Amino acid sequence: MTYKLPDLAYDYDALEPHYEAALLKLHHGEHHAKYVKELNATLERLAAARAEEDFQSLVGLEKTLAFNLSGHVLHSLFWKNLSPEGGGEPEGPLAVAIDEYFGSFDKFRQQLSQAANTVQGSGWGALAWEPLGKRLVVEQIYDHQGNTGSGSLPLLVIDAWEHAYYLQYENKKSDYVEALWEVVNWKDVQQRFERVRSYVLV
Repeated sequence: MTYKLPDLAYDYDALEPHYEAALLKLHHGEHHAKYVKELNATLERLAAARAEEDFQSLVGLEKTLAFNLSGHVLHSLFWKNLSPEGGGEPEGPLAVAIDEYFGSFDKFRQQLSQAANTVQGSGWGALAWEPLGKRLVVEQIYDHQGNTGSGSLPLLVIDAWEHAYYLQYENKKSDYVEALWEVVNWKDVQQRFERVRSYVLV
């Protein structure tokens, strides 16, 4: 199996003015596409290493695999987390759970925004389900895979890498994060929440 760049469920200009078409096209068609290309190339290099029984480069290849695979997964999730019909607040069981674990939607929104705005270097802010404690948590993901609880499942992610916002928002990352709340696809997040609650880690 080779990994493929997923199509978007909306046109590049569908999220404007919150996310400009030129930025979305570059982010999806160039940055995300590169992760997919490097992911497939790394799998080929790992296959060659196995065939030759030469594992001298294994540590570097495993790190490269994790970096590009996680980049592909998180970006694929990010696109589905956004919608031209998005925004507002979640309803139903997700809304109840957010109130339970964060006190209120406003407090949750503030925490996730802060996680995205203050992640050191390149990274993400994420709402995730932690299956051992069976609870929602907010995480800061460094690069693509660091600083997350093992086994936690992301439901809503905010890409806080500069390539995600700089063309439109320049150095005003907090303005970008604030704008994304206007296009969050809560239906998608709710569906993910319903699926992961039955997941058993150990």
